[in-house]
Amino acid sequence: MRLFLLPISTTRSLIYCQRLNKQLSAKPTRVDKIITKASSIWLQWEKAEKGWKKKVTIYGNKLFETIPHEEWGLKSVPPLSLRRKDEELQGRHDVEVSFPAAFINEEGVKEALKAFAGQERRRFHSKWMWWSIVGMPATAPVALIPIIPNLPFLYLVFRAWSHWKARAGSQHVDFLLGRRLFKFRSSPELDLGYAFGELDGALDASMEKSEQQLAKIQRNLNKRSYETTNSTEDSGAERLLLTRSSGKIIADLVCVPELEEQVHRAVKQVEKALRTKGSQDKAKQGHYKPQEEDKMER
Repeated sequence: MRLFLLPISTTRSLIYCQRLNKQLSAKPTRVDKIITKASSIWLQWEKAEKGWKKKVTIYGNKLFETIPHEEWGLKSVPPLSLRRKDEELQGRHDVEVSFPAAFINEEGVKEALKAFAGQERRRFHSKWMWWSIVGMPATAPVALIPIIPNLPFLYLVFRAWSHWKARAGSQHVDFLLGRRLFKFRSSPELDLGYAFGELDGALDASMEKSEQQLAKIQRNLNKRSYETTNSTEDSGAERLLLTRSSGKIIADLVCVPELEEQVHRAVKQVEKALRTKGSQDKAKQGHYKPQEEDKMER
């Protein structure tokens, strides 16, 4: 399997796992069958032109967008079964980590992976998994409503499963880190995807403009590589490294279509977090300013 470690901002990263050698002929588990069935039903509801099914999918998709991108990413990492553990220890399957070296160095990648694999992350998912399970009985009265299924119960089931899956993914990353089984590989394709994002647009149609922009991209990459290699600690304010449209560019360059949605969701969430933080900082400055003026007058 291959992991992608993509810095969304100067302090936050996205993780996504691509299953390279997934056995299509393997017998699906009961959980796999349930997930496949639920996905099929959800797609059918999305195709409805109107009615409660259509409304459920509209509001449901908005609710899914609020699930942290870290959780979505960790869910893509397969749980560590005994068979998989043996295969990885014996080196039967390489576990590669691809990252944009012009924007994050190998040590930064390791630190980001440690955060995804940390005890705090696993405790977080365990806590909310159990809270989801505890809340399930409280949704029983909704089952008395005719026609409409018990949506609150189904949502809590999904959230409990989602947190369990993310916790299992975190445990797998922790195992690979602890045994030093990761093979780190800088990706020129990812570097290029990030550089395109910084230009905020695609190449112009004219050959002259295209050559100028390509030269600018190369200069940006060279500068980035030097800064990343020689930097110590970034003390500046947090800023985004990707835009919402970067997902498609990166997904096309590395031939992983799933990354488009993952990047779009992560950028959207980090944008919101930065706006909230900025508003809070301004509110604090406005609150404390009169006090500072009073001290100066005294």
